[in-house]
Amino acid sequence: MKRVLILGAGLVTGPMVRYLLDKGYHVTVASRTVAKAQDLIGSHPNGEAIAYDIETDAGHARLNELVGGHDLAVSMLPYLHHPAVAKACITNRKHMVTTSYVSPAMRELDGAAKEAGIVILNEVGVDPGIDHMSAMEIIHQVQNSGGHVDGFMSYCGGLPAPEANDNPFGYKFSWSPRGVLLAARNAAHYLVNGQEVNVPGQQLFTHYWPLDVEGLGRFEAYPNRDSIPYREVYGIGDTATMYRGTLRNQGWCDVLYKIAAFGFLDDQPREVSGKTYAQFMRGLLPESAAQTHDVKADVAAHLGVAADSPVIKNLDWLGLFDDKPLAAPDGKISPLDLMTKVMLERMQYAEGERDLIILVHHFNASYPGGKKEKISSTLIAFGEPNGDTAMARTVSLPAAIGVDLILSGQVEATGIQTPVTPDWYKPILAGLKALGIECVERVEAA
Repeated sequence: MKRVLILGAGLVTGPMVRYLLDKGYHVTVASRTVAKAQDLIGSHPNGEAIAYDIETDAGHARLNELVGGHDLAVSMLPYLHHPAVAKACITNRKHMVTTSYVSPAMRELDGAAKEAGIVILNEVGVDPGIDHMSAMEIIHQVQNSGGHVDGFMSYCGGLPAPEANDNPFGYKFSWSPRGVLLAARNAAHYLVNGQEVNVPGQQLFTHYWPLDVEGLGRFEAYPNRDSIPYREVYGIGDTATMYRGTLRNQGWCDVLYKIAAFGFLDDQPREVSGKTYAQFMRGLLPESAAQTHDVKADVAAHLGVAADSPVIKNLDWLGLFDDKPLAAPDGKISPLDLMTKVMLERMQYAEGERDLIILVHHFNASYPGGKKEKISSTLIAFGEPNGDTAMARTVSLPAAIGVDLILSGQVEATGIQTPVTPDWYKPILAGLKALGIECVERVEAA
């Protein structure tokens, strides 16, 4: 029986564990909180839960032993830990899978992984992952028919299902909002009709447009980091348009832009002992700002919006203008951590609520003889009430299928890999379709 080590027992890991156990693998789940690992394994005879913390000296020392006792390691840890796991896999000649982007530190291990005869498969979740695979399937279809991809625009978002979309932000969290907030600092770079567009991080949320998704309505799309390198990744180096974006419900971008402009991305702790939420808000105003008895009106004036504007209403809904005491460890908290705290308190999924994953690709293709096509590919996946989230299924099931492909010998590649070639994407997409996760393709004349 082949043995799989899964490092990390986070919120998206469960479907992978069950898939691999059902496939007849022995699965060891290693987590700092062994109870979380045990919950994933249940009473399955081929499952094992162990306590493990890679961030300790003892954890680093034990990594080689853990990896060496298995045929493949899946790292569901934060991406900064992937290189350490990869080096242990290279030393022990064991395969590896992650759902994360390939970092420069991982890319450097390509030669060593090939020399060890192992594959390290990355970017095999939903975004990145299903987005790559569904895009490559259509790109290769066009190219194999003699066509040319003139433009490619891709959008992905994880959102509350419509019936759970009941707060003014149009967004909910299964884990800390900190990462979502920090992403608001990211600059973006993309290509439209041959023109490069650079968006500074502080302008990210001013740079959005509407996108209609059939059956679900209208959303906002804003650019996701640097799209231009994906021309080469996808083998469409001369395409005139290359854009990868993030989807959110309407209103998100304007509100997040103002939240960032007010200083809520600042991660420097501030003294809050004895202060209320409203006093903390007043403390974020510059000395030059109006200072009246009404902090809400002062914040609105500073941001250049009406006192009844969506951003002020949303900040009020979060309780940030309340006169209640603000408690914080050691009497200090940063604006970023305060926003993280209040969002997590007010914007979590309630019991029985579903999430939603949307992935949309738009292609413009041209063929010899002048024929032109518009091609779309749309994935809509809902979570299960009181069961697996759509995020968990779409992140961990592609990776689980990748594990099975490697350990069953169906893929011969070695080194640092991403699922952009047919030997990866065809069986993974077929496996996902069998599990009810499918991209629907539509072609129309342009």
